[in-house]
Formats: sequence, structure tokens, C-alpha cells
Amino acid sequence: MEASERPQLPLEPDGPGSVRVVEDRIVIEGMTIADRETARVVRERAESGEEPARSVRRAIEIGTRVLDREDTAIEVDYVRREFERLTRTHSETVEERNREAVERIEDGLRRALGGEEGPGALGQALESHSEELAEQIADTFGEDREGAVQAQIKRMLDERDEEFMRRLSAEDDRNPLGPIMATLRTWARERKEDQDSRDQKLETKVDELLSRAAELAGLDQGREALQEAEEAGTRKGRSFEERVDRALERIAATRGDAASHTGGELAEGGGKKGDTVVELCAANGPAQGRIVFEAKDKRLSKNEAWKELNEAMAVRAAAFAVLVVAGEERVPAGRETLVEYEGNKLIVAVDRDEPESLALEVAYRLAAARLAMGRERDLTIDPTEVRVAAEEAVSCLKQAQAIRTSLTGIKTSSDKARATLDDMVESVRARLERIESLIEVADEEP
Repeated sequence: MEASERPQLPLEPDGPGSVRVVEDRIVIEGMTIADRETARVVRERAESGEEPARSVRRAIEIGTRVLDREDTAIEVDYVRREFERLTRTHSETVEERNREAVERIEDGLRRALGGEEGPGALGQALESHSEELAEQIADTFGEDREGAVQAQIKRMLDERDEEFMRRLSAEDDRNPLGPIMATLRTWARERKEDQDSRDQKLETKVDELLSRAAELAGLDQGREALQEAEEAGTRKGRSFEERVDRALERIAATRGDAASHTGGELAEGGGKKGDTVVELCAANGPAQGRIVFEAKDKRLSKNEAWKELNEAMAVRAAAFAVLVVAGEERVPAGRETLVEYEGNKLIVAVDRDEPESLALEVAYRLAAARLAMGRERDLTIDPTEVRVAAEEAVSCLKQAQAIRTSLTGIKTSSDKARATLDDMVESVRARLERIESLIEVADEEP
């Protein structure tokens, strides 16, 4: 009764069976399907344990979806063919319009510019005013004309350069370098006064210690004996080594490193090579690497220098070695200063009497940066940027040294040269800071 009230398909007349669709159901009665492949699939699945009715139901469901997709594909193909036909028609129309536009443009240009039949309207107009136009161009851009643009620009540039030089040489507020130079002079004076004060305090402390030692030991000639010992040490060539060691201690103290004078101490494995050993970050915790400095007041050959540095690294358990020589003339033949060799050696030339210079600081910081880069292999450091920054620092340092040398006998324009020198020194320090910041960022990322 329920089935008769729902919408159904009409029964097929004279058919072998009946198929009725009741809402979302299909009722098949008395139908025989004569298809060999269908019978084979149903039989094989029945042998494997699947019910024949389920196999036939799945075949009908899958076949229905395939038929639906084929009808959809036919409609898509029809739409595609229609779209291609319309596109082809539109392209032909556009090409025809473009061809007509090009022909109109060519005809207009031919009338304006002329062709084989004769000059155009524009050519005739230019010919009628060619002499007047040429004269105006010559007045405006001619090199031999006083009022030409080139002459006016040249006069403006000359006047600007003269005004700029007058301002730089002025002694009043017009000079933009005045405040900077005053600040630098004040800083230099304060630093000299501070250094003199420290030297005075040190001398006073030494005098007190000498007096106390003389009182305890009963030696009235302690001061004279100490002076003779210092002079003997200077004659033996140890004064340059000691000055280099003091300069390295000052640099290490500002960076949280620990510097030790080991020139006269016997190492654990034997040997006294290595004048100063710097332990990186040892002032605030465990050491993160060692650098050994070898100070020489004489010129060594390349083989001798390499032997000294290799033995110093082996004896002092260091990973990097720096050879500090007293002056450019004592650099080993065929070698350059502040150039890394073999991945663990560096040569730097300093003043014999005042080794505490920017060159020594650059060598120190480059060696420290090299150790920091090699400490962790998985650091995400940009080696190209580090190398470029190091090369720029060394280049600026060499320029600074050249200017410093030229300043020795110059008195008149020393203010300007010293300002340039100080700018280069700051540029060197800025690039060294860039190298260290790259390494610190890489240390933080892992």
C-alpha cells in the first residue's frame, strides 16, 4: 500500500523484467543480465565470501556514477568547443582592427614626416626655422658660449667649492668641523691627563713597594738594583715583549678575556714558546678558546716565523697564533700584515715603543672572531658578509696607518688629516663590531 502511493516509473511493456524507482530506491524484479564480465565478477566475489546481491548493488551504484560523469564530460566538451570558436572569431576581429589602426598611423606619420614622394609638413616647418633653431641651440649648449648651460653649471660648482673650502678653513661657527675637532681635542687631553694620572699612581705605588722591600730586606740600594735589572732586561730585548703584553692585557680587560704573560714560564708539556696567552671569556666563566701572541723585535724568515707560531700553539694549547713584530720592516718576506694564513696564523706590525695601537686591537679581535666562528660548526653565519667586513676593516686600517705616517712631518694641515684618521679608526671599530655581532647572533640562534 505504501509503495503504490509513492512516485514510480512506468513498467516496461514486453520486457524480461521490471524496474521501479520509488523515491531514492530502485526495485528490480525478474530481470536477467546477460553479460559475461558482470557474471564473472559476481561469481568470483561470491567465491571469496561476498554476497552476490551486494556485488550487483555496488556495480549498479558505480555504473550510475560513471554514466553521470560521461554526460557531464560531453557538456564540458561542447562548452569548450564553443569557447574556442568565439575566441578565434574575436581574435580575427581584433587583428583586423589593429591592422586598420596601424595603416591609419602610418599614413599620418607619412604625411607629417614625408616619404619617397617628398618631405612632410614637419620637415618643411623645421627647414624654414633651421637656422634660427641652430642658433638658439648654440647659445644654450655651445661650449664656447659664455651663457651656455655648461658654463653656468661650472661657475656654480666652482663657487660652491670655494665657499665650502672657506667654511672648512674658518675659525668661527661657520666651520662644521669645529665642534667635532673641539670634542676630539678635549677627549685627547682628558685621555692624556687620565693616562698621566695612572702612570703617576703606578710610580707612587712602585716607590712605596720599593721602600717597603728595602726596609724589610735591609737593602738601601734596592731602587738602584731594580733600575739596573730593568736596563739589563731592556738590553736583552724583553722590553718590547713586555709592552706588547701590557697592551694585550688592556684589550683583554675591556672584553672580559684573561691575558697571561707566559714568555718566561715553562709550559706543562715543556718549552717556553708563546709570550702572551689570551683565554677568551675567561674573566666571566670558562674559557672558550686560546690565542697565543709571539712578540719579536727582529725579522724572521717565513719558515722561522711559522715554526715559532706552530710551537707556541702546541706548547700553550692554543687554537690561533699571532706574530707581533716591531715595525713593517720586520714582517717576514713574502707575507703581509693582518692576512690570515693556514686558518690559524696572523701577522701584525706595531710601533716598537708604543705597541698599543689600533693594528694590535684589530689583530686581537680578528683572531677572537675566527675562534668564535670555528667553535660551533652549526652556526648560521653568513661567511661572505663576515669576510667583506673583515676586508673593509683591514683596508681602512691600512689607510689609517698611511695617514698616520704622513702626519709625522706635517704641521700645517694636521687637523684635517687627523679628523680623517679618526673617522677611519671609527670605521674599523664599527666593522669589527659588525663581525662580533654576526657571531653573537649566530650563537643565540641554535
